[in-house]
Amino acid sequence: MRNIIGSISFLGYVINTLIWFVPIFIFSLMKLLPIPPWQKLLSYLLDSCATSWVTVNSWNQALTSNTKWEVEGLESLTPKDWYLVIANHRSWVDILVLQRVLNRKIPFLKFFLKKELIWVPVLGLAWWALDFPFMQRYKKSFLAKNPHLKGKDLETTRKACEKFRFKPVSVMNFVEGTRFTEAKHQRQKSPFKHLLKPKAGGIAFVLEAMQSNLHKLVDVTIFYPDGTPTFWEFVSGSVKRIQVKVKVMPLNELRESGVIGQDYFNNKDERVVFQRWLNEVWQQKDNTINSLADVH
Repeated sequence: MRNIIGSISFLGYVINTLIWFVPIFIFSLMKLLPIPPWQKLLSYLLDSCATSWVTVNSWNQALTSNTKWEVEGLESLTPKDWYLVIANHRSWVDILVLQRVLNRKIPFLKFFLKKELIWVPVLGLAWWALDFPFMQRYKKSFLAKNPHLKGKDLETTRKACEKFRFKPVSVMNFVEGTRFTEAKHQRQKSPFKHLLKPKAGGIAFVLEAMQSNLHKLVDVTIFYPDGTPTFWEFVSGSVKRIQVKVKVMPLNELRESGVIGQDYFNNKDERVVFQRWLNEVWQQKDNTINSLADVH
């Protein structure tokens, strides 16, 4: 029976994606016309399509599963603000969880993408049209040979993010950089029981690139009481409970306290302060997961 439910649910995801892909692709082509007011209007239309896609996926989940969702901390969120969203990462299911929990509570979730991905056929155009921010990053070895380009990658990305001064956005980052597994946990010798070590460079780059355009940090903790599910277990309705804890923090407080500096990549002291703060956030997250695990 689970296989039948899973097949129906998966088909629903496919059909929903194909339906919304059509207007998204058409609007993406229309957005190529370099008229700023026109592009701004289409950006809002594209975000509405993407949000509706998530909404229909959530209906699909509600119809094909009896998962009990326990979510806390959404009260202060609004789709009219600018957010940096961070979360622990256990499964590809996390993305569906985040989309469902945060849909219409904050602007449509977007990820920083490598600039080269803009050339991916069809998808690159859609990501660009949906205002996924593209970043230019140079390796240290490349900068060593081309010192005149130092700082240019951040400057290029910052210019690409200027549109977010006027349009609310939510930028998502999985701070661990990869999904949690026991093998990775042991290999890292992580000091956290339920988490991998957090990597500060990614969100530091986002914060420096977008500067004061981001107003709040949304820290999401995801916990699966019955164990980390696969995508198939999720779509087939086998996941009984999902618990999500959301904390919201004004980024201005972090800037004023010196946690967020002005030159993370060239100032060792700033890197130490920021990494120490991120480790504290991760310790609190680990404690939260530990307390949830103890209950079960």
